[in-house]
Amino acid sequence: MKLKDKVAIVTGAASGMGKAIATLYASEGAKVIVADLNEEGAQSVVEEITSNNGVATAIKVNIAQKEDIDKMIDTAVDTYGTLDILVNNAGIMDGFEAVGDVEDDRWDLIFDINTKGVMRAMRKAIPIFLEKESGVIVNTASTGGLNGAHAGAAYGASKHAVIGLTKNTGYMYANSGIRCNAIAPGGVATNITSSLKGFNEFGFGRTKAVQGVMPRVGQPEEIAQVALFLASDDASFVNGTVVTADGGWTAAF
Repeated sequence: MKLKDKVAIVTGAASGMGKAIATLYASEGAKVIVADLNEEGAQSVVEEITSNNGVATAIKVNIAQKEDIDKMIDTAVDTYGTLDILVNNAGIMDGFEAVGDVEDDRWDLIFDINTKGVMRAMRKAIPIFLEKESGVIVNTASTGGLNGAHAGAAYGASKHAVIGLTKNTGYMYANSGIRCNAIAPGGVATNITSSLKGFNEFGFGRTKAVQGVMPRVGQPEEIAQVALFLASDDASFVNGTVVTADGGWTAAF
């Protein structure tokens, strides 16, 4: 078991990549906090984990709220005694709006969840990791954080920011036993499009050519395997970087 007796938090864990990561971590011996705004979905994941002899606790978390993030990490420590692994996976999509069509409330919400929420969770976890001189952070970025034609301006900018935050954190705490890496998934079969409030015709049209060369859609379990590697000692020398998992999509550019 690669994560035996480790305590992990996975956000956005009621479905998709988050669920796949949480269940895989639990099968590898981790005690998992299953965090999601969808409390019923999170509890369902916990039931699945425990039915397979794993250990997990569900918690309702709105990543846009600092109080919820603080409570999430406090719950991990209060329930399992510490925190070893933080997976910032929760995120929402934009409607492919180019910058000329972005509205302030849409921009703010996407950044509150995709970027500020990630920062706040990392900020809350860092003192725990510093005290024990060990800890792992895995952030879900996106190929949209590496390129300009995979989503709209707000989503792309929010994920570019996550990559910058990942690299800075990996470097800053490299001498403190803390590793911080990101995964940049390509197209994956999840329900993230449920957060869409309608497609922007101009922006979506501009991305069609890029979408057309995607080799295939990935599965959440394939991303979970990358997250397991990054959280485990197998990745002990991997820090401050981004692992692209897109089936070769961005190799074309």
